[in-house]
Amino acid sequence: MAILQLRKDEDPILRKQSRPIEVFDEKLRVFAEDMIETMHAEMGVGLAAVQVGKLRRMLTYDLYDESGPGVLINPRILCSEGESEGVEGCLSVTVIRGYVNRPEKLTVEGYDLEGKKITIEAEGLFARVLCHEMDHLDGILFTDKMTREYVVEEETEEES
Repeated sequence: MAILQLRKDEDPILRKQSRPIEVFDEKLRVFAEDMIETMHAEMGVGLAAVQVGKLRRMLTYDLYDESGPGVLINPRILCSEGESEGVEGCLSVTVIRGYVNRPEKLTVEGYDLEGKKITIEAEGLFARVLCHEMDHLDGILFTDKMTREYVVEEETEEES
């Protein structure tokens, strides 16, 4: 396994449309392992292939819970429900964090590493992560959908 180089900020590849994956082979499985290792090294909860320079419709995710990391290939949203505003950041956007409205619940269809069709039900943070990463596959960054910037307020110490 290897840690891959992240594409960041104004890298033009981040604005390109990713292509569907048609071949499910060992090379794809190794790439998925490398993406997961890279995501973990950067302490991310999601990573799209385009963020490491590959214009392929593939993403990885890990909410650091008992379910462990996952891979989703050629994902598409079947339906969504509700709306929730939350703060997002991105491994490829280094200078800003912001509030983004996303669906509260999602049903997503895609493929696993063996090429088997899978359906994922996601809500809350998991739904947000999947939407964020699927946007990457279409060249969309969270900053395009951001309603306002998130600013960390500095705490001041009181003198005793």
